[in-house]
Amino acid sequence: MRVTKHEHACIRLDSEGKTLLIDPGTFTLPLEDLTDLVGVVLTHEHPDHWTPKQLDQILADAPGTPIMGPAGLAAAASDYDISIVAPGETVDVGPFRLEFFGGTHSVIHESIPVIDNVGVLVNDAFYYPGDSYAVPEGRDVALLAAPVGAPWLKIGDAMDYVLAVGPRRAFGTHDMTLSRIGLDMHRDRLRWATEQNDGEFLVLEPGEATDV
Repeated sequence: MRVTKHEHACIRLDSEGKTLLIDPGTFTLPLEDLTDLVGVVLTHEHPDHWTPKQLDQILADAPGTPIMGPAGLAAAASDYDISIVAPGETVDVGPFRLEFFGGTHSVIHESIPVIDNVGVLVNDAFYYPGDSYAVPEGRDVALLAAPVGAPWLKIGDAMDYVLAVGPRRAFGTHDMTLSRIGLDMHRDRLRWATEQNDGEFLVLEPGEATDV
């Protein structure tokens, strides 16, 4: 399975000639070559993870593609046909088996309501938590997309999260809120955390990919 990092929080997965998208949002450039798209996962309702403009373009290129997300996302995107998924559920789309974890977004501030969020484990190998520190308990994560910058993120908490998951490999995502200096610094912190469990940290820029 090929895992491609796009801008900010968007991930593309390709396997057996089919494609799965996760969280194409407002900071993500228009996506191309989606004729073999079999599913879109939206982890939560914030616009840096989905926008009507992105979904409209995706559905124009790949009509009828299933879109999955938690109940809060379905309510926010009520103009679209959203299949509601929840922690503990498993869904198969094409060659991708999706298992969902978590349930809530990390707290930004006590004045801001906490919303629904799901993390997703794909093919028992690649894990992306959305905007949360949800650990896929009991799973051996081969590749983790670890949040590296966000209004809700303190780098020490992000380091502890990588230590808790213990992935064999990891890369940073959710990064458009950081300057280049800040991004490099936070990546170095997550590299340290990954290496504590003998893992390898990858530096992936938008459009770059790795296999898992």
